[in-house]
Amino acid sequence: MKSQDPKLIVQAAPFLQQGLTTPQAMLDVIYVLIPITLLSVYFFGIGVLLILIATILGAVLTEWIFSEKHALLDGSAILTGLLLGLTLPPNLPLWMAFVGSVVGVGLGKTIWGGLGNNLFNPALVGRAFLLANFPVAMTTWVAQTDSLFTISASNLAMPFMQSPDAISTATPLGMMKFEQQATPLLNLMFGNSSGSFGETCGLLIILAGLYLILRRSIDWRIPVAILGSVAIFTGILFIYNSDIYPSPLFTIFSGGLLFGCFFMATDPVTSPLTPKGAWIFGIGIGIIVVLIRVFGGFPEGVMYAILLMNATVPLIERYTQPRAFGHKS
Repeated sequence: MKSQDPKLIVQAAPFLQQGLTTPQAMLDVIYVLIPITLLSVYFFGIGVLLILIATILGAVLTEWIFSEKHALLDGSAILTGLLLGLTLPPNLPLWMAFVGSVVGVGLGKTIWGGLGNNLFNPALVGRAFLLANFPVAMTTWVAQTDSLFTISASNLAMPFMQSPDAISTATPLGMMKFEQQATPLLNLMFGNSSGSFGETCGLLIILAGLYLILRRSIDWRIPVAILGSVAIFTGILFIYNSDIYPSPLFTIFSGGLLFGCFFMATDPVTSPLTPKGAWIFGIGIGIIVVLIRVFGGFPEGVMYAILLMNATVPLIERYTQPRAFGHKS
């Protein structure tokens, strides 16, 4: 009786696979953004849903027109529109949100050759475009609303027409930088503050980030490096003069730092893949954030810090590649 030998399977490396596909990774991030979105609606009204619809629609249409149709199936366009929308003011005109999303996907991803080839985070490219071209609308903040069905008149402003006046309010970062007035930490943790509608509840963002880390959808080294470097440098300044410089906890929970370090800086396409490179990348973002917030003219600096460090990723990866097995150097 002849025994049956197992079939010999020959294939190229890699032999180990994580099992996490691109669409699954995109869906993981979209799922954790749903609670943040719902809380934003609770704080600022259903007008924020209109902004998100505008940004997602702009991203999907741009992807559909300029990319291969199967590219829509990976969910990256929906995620880009959602991320961009959550970083916008609640009273931003819908047409601006749409244009920003078109620019973010078109100039931030499609022009580079599609997903996996872009150097800069597409959502931040769109936000940088909006801030450069519409600085007043992008820096006009409104207080939280008492009605769930609130829609700001500014949201419905006609394209290229003057937006209706809105009752503006100062953000925690603005009050700290220009008035040396700190917002209570609990307000920052639970979302009782003004700002971009997806960045106000720090505690929920941390829980969402921890879930992505446990799912291995993002590299834990990047947010740890960012928050650690920010805490160290702001701690030194706070010890030096607590009357002028904010505390590390205030710096971490205010503005878009938490949202940026968990959802923007960890983009696997625009961040280093090497462990050492991830540490350098995160520390660089943290240092730039502190420099802009404390010594710069803007109260916020997360967007610029991430985009600047995105530009250094090829150089970081070039000098942090691990030694190949069997080679001396």
